[in-house]
Amino acid sequence: MGNRLNRLAITLGDPMGIGPEVILKALADRHFQEQIQITVVGSASILQETYSRLVSQGQPLADPDRLSILDIPLPHEVSKALKLGVGNGASGWASFAYLQEAISQTLAGNFQGIVTGPIAKSAWKAAGYDYPGQTELLAEKAGTEQFGMLFVGRSPHTQWQLIVLLATTHIPLAKVPEILTPTLLNQKLQLLVNVLRDQFGLSQPRIAIAGLNPHSGEQGQLGTEEIDWIAPWLDASRQLYPHLTLDGLIPPDTLWVKPAQAWYDSSFAAQIHDAYIALYHDQGLIPVKMMAFDRAVNTSIGLPFVRTSPDHGTAFDIAGKGLAHATSMKAAIQLATELVYQKTVIG
Repeated sequence: MGNRLNRLAITLGDPMGIGPEVILKALADRHFQEQIQITVVGSASILQETYSRLVSQGQPLADPDRLSILDIPLPHEVSKALKLGVGNGASGWASFAYLQEAISQTLAGNFQGIVTGPIAKSAWKAAGYDYPGQTELLAEKAGTEQFGMLFVGRSPHTQWQLIVLLATTHIPLAKVPEILTPTLLNQKLQLLVNVLRDQFGLSQPRIAIAGLNPHSGEQGQLGTEEIDWIAPWLDASRQLYPHLTLDGLIPPDTLWVKPAQAWYDSSFAAQIHDAYIALYHDQGLIPVKMMAFDRAVNTSIGLPFVRTSPDHGTAFDIAGKGLAHATSMKAAIQLATELVYQKTVIG
């Protein structure tokens, strides 16, 4: 699946992390270039340094000289302050510049999607950029107020696909009950329904919704949010979406049992939900990373273009050592390719 007329940007992420390494390892698989035109947005010199450092180890790497690279020049003071394996204001400045250029080029129509390399939020902050993450910058530049973080992982054991939407994202846990509202859940559910229909071909999906409190509140003994408004919101949503199966509120400690079974045993896949809504960050991402740490993909939904990202960080501690696995980056590129193709067909 794919279309060579489509174009995909891959940002380097933090240049002092494992982003350059996993990109070169992923693009060593030539079938990506056969499906879609790929351009790496970043510093050509850093890609070349990474290649020179690792090629002697016999690592499977794409040669930067054979890649399409949109080279982003770095000011001398930034280049001088870069240190491999260290996230600082200089590396944050660079990764922010790469993403800004990729967004600008995509909004101009030069790319149909972006795969973002991992960044360090602390490095962005050190550079003076106060964003919770890349998703929020993407949404701001695209002029999108309603967006979501969707995580997708395909099991290597059963080929079953795990799809998890976060209702809230990068906020302190103490703020979740304040930020979580019926309006927010309406927005997230609508985004999920649209993406399941338009990009995953699921017109009548089964969606599981987690409770907020332990045991989903235990009839008000462990919290009252479920009784006060989340359960009534779910009842109203069932009326609004009669073609959907909305199951909940499922206690968070048992919600992930069946997905874990389906991840490892195909006999459970037929009984499983098509997608899951987690109400806060760790409620969704702990199970995702337990099952699919090396192959999960972060997908931003609600944007006017496709955006995916590997679901791992910068791993500064192993940067430059040739130890990073490119499985998640490959999955991010593959999913972006498929979603760009679907968007082109529908559009």
